[in-house]
Amino acid sequence: MTKLSVNINKFATLRNARGGSNPNVVKAAMDCERFGAQGITVHPRPDERHIRYNDVLELAETVTTEFNIEGYPDERYMELVKRVRPTQATLVPDAPDVLTSNAGWDTIRNEALLKGLIAELKSEGIRTSIFVDPDVKMVERAAHIGTDRIELYTESYASGYHKDRERAVASYCAAGRKAVELGLALNAGHDLDLDNLSYFVSEVPKVQEVSIGHALICDAIYYGLENTIRLYRRCLER
Repeated sequence: MTKLSVNINKFATLRNARGGSNPNVVKAAMDCERFGAQGITVHPRPDERHIRYNDVLELAETVTTEFNIEGYPDERYMELVKRVRPTQATLVPDAPDVLTSNAGWDTIRNEALLKGLIAELKSEGIRTSIFVDPDVKMVERAAHIGTDRIELYTESYASGYHKDRERAVASYCAAGRKAVELGLALNAGHDLDLDNLSYFVSEVPKVQEVSIGHALICDAIYYGLENTIRLYRRCLER
């Protein structure tokens, strides 16, 4: 069954807008777990506009499910991840000034960089994942690099879902099949929501984990956090 990892960045965004500690991101993570989340994801950025590096240290002491730290693998990120030793490190190619993730790695062009980083993280006993577009060639090279998993960037699926969901999911099915064939475990994330999630995991083979933040936190405003997590879990259990 596909696991639900809740990205709690948006709790930190709300806190930082006002200052202080409300909402408390550690409590938010604990509540998500209590309500049924099977993992917690954070994505600290250099300007700390949402999750702060100190938040990650505090969360590392309290998260009891899988802890996933996403980020661009600069020196500060690598030092943080090696200090915390989360369940999973997900490498994303974000420039420091981007608003949100908007592309996967070119695993061919960045093979040498990624191979060294993956080896470094795996030597620390950290499961690794590389954020990639649904491109079979990128998946093939990711396997050659030695990562444990890939995370498919699902923005194009989400944007095309209501127009033609079969066409929107086709490249993800192909990428997923190739990942399974090559022995890579498969994650997915970005713009997955209550409308498009069930179809995605029913079509793409053996998705191990989805990381969902913005849509889930928005839904929680209307449905409440506990009920929202249950609704997302129900999508994954269909």
